Amino acid sequence: MLNIAQTIDHTCLKATATEEDIKQLCEEAITYQFKTVCVPTCYVGMATHLLSEAPVGITTVVGFPLGNETSAAKAFEAKEAVIKGATDVDMVINIGALKNEKYDYVKYDIEEVVKAAKEVDENVIVKVIIETCYLEADEIVKATELVMEAGADFVKTSTGFGTGGATIEHISLMKRTVGDKIKIKAAGGIGDAATAHALIEAGADRLGTSKSIAIVTNAETVQKEGY
Repeated sequence: MLNIAQTIDHTCLKATATEEDIKQLCEEAITYQFKTVCVPTCYVGMATHLLSEAPVGITTVVGFPLGNETSAAKAFEAKEAVIKGATDVDMVINIGALKNEKYDYVKYDIEEVVKAAKEVDENVIVKVIIETCYLEADEIVKATELVMEAGADFVKTSTGFGTGGATIEHISLMKRTVGDKIKIKAAGGIGDAATAHALIEAGADRLGTSKSIAIVTNAETVQKEGY
């Protein structure tokens, strides 16, 4: 039977996130046994300390949420995060470059982050956010192919800060593209257990959400927008 908690990156990426918010997030992750917490890079060190004796990983985000930083900046941010204890790095692609069909650059951008992160810890997991809400179906396929070619571990749907989040349609398309070569993370707008299970059934291996407790307790949430 699926342990839904172990598919969840329990997330707090809001601009107003405080130390108290991160402390609460980590406590909740321990209580409900989530796979990881997902925090801004500035809080990776704090989360590492709070979770030092817990079997909970630490996800952080790079080039977030727009993805249009330089590759060098993304690589530096990723390396610093892993040094401070991140076990997972979720980076955002350069969406404009993809739209301009600059595929070599998009691939290079991903490769630089993968290389920087895995030079510190070869076991770190790199997930690549392609922000599906801004892409046509053929662009989703191409972006997913580039993620595979660049050596990342996951392709991820969304930041949760775009115009839309994960959909069954997009997860299914991504799954048909990757097969069993890499994994898929769904994020954005996942607010209840039914949606979470449907996304996993469609092919998602990991879920990013701030509504994690509602999902594992099968409770209703009032607000489902965002992460």
